[in-house]
Amino acid sequence: METTGGLRERKKEATRRALHEAAMRLAIEHGLGDVTVEAIADAAGVSRRTFSNYFGGKEDALLYGDEQRMQSLLDHFTARPVDETPWAALRASFHAIVAEEGEPDPHWAAQARLARAHPSVLARQLSYYATFERTLADLIAARDALPGPRARAMAGAFMTSLRIAVLRWTEEQPPRPLREVTDETLDEMARPFI
Repeated sequence: METTGGLRERKKEATRRALHEAAMRLAIEHGLGDVTVEAIADAAGVSRRTFSNYFGGKEDALLYGDEQRMQSLLDHFTARPVDETPWAALRASFHAIVAEEGEPDPHWAAQARLARAHPSVLARQLSYYATFERTLADLIAARDALPGPRARAMAGAFMTSLRIAVLRWTEEQPPRPLREVTDETLDEMARPFI
């Protein structure tokens, strides 16, 4: 019975991934405004109804990779040793994702540019990030018994650092590794402002 459940979940994940990749490819090739949900479903080889079972709209399909990376960050943070400071655990979690996935491919940079260029994608992305930030703050507070405001400020500072780093990474010429740009940004965020 567990094999069936595992196979079913793998098939669902493969469908989500196929829809995400189709959304990315079509949005990059044609511009997000000219891409329809029907075109994404066709490119992924599924029906419009199947698309709706997985995503609420093309913005959700486009941002699925971000959502997965954020969930991976939460998982890594939860698994970090308890003797690490929260900031060190957050940085180590980011490094673990880069080690697993390698440097992001050009599609990820294109996705970041799409988000900035289209208010509907940017709004959805900011909503995802706000939800993730609240969850991360709760994990920081529970893990390290930090008071709510400090945990929330740390989660916000970390998320802001990631957003700034990705923005810098997509704009820099010549491009540098995302890890390098992110480490610089995290170092700056960790310095006192006063």
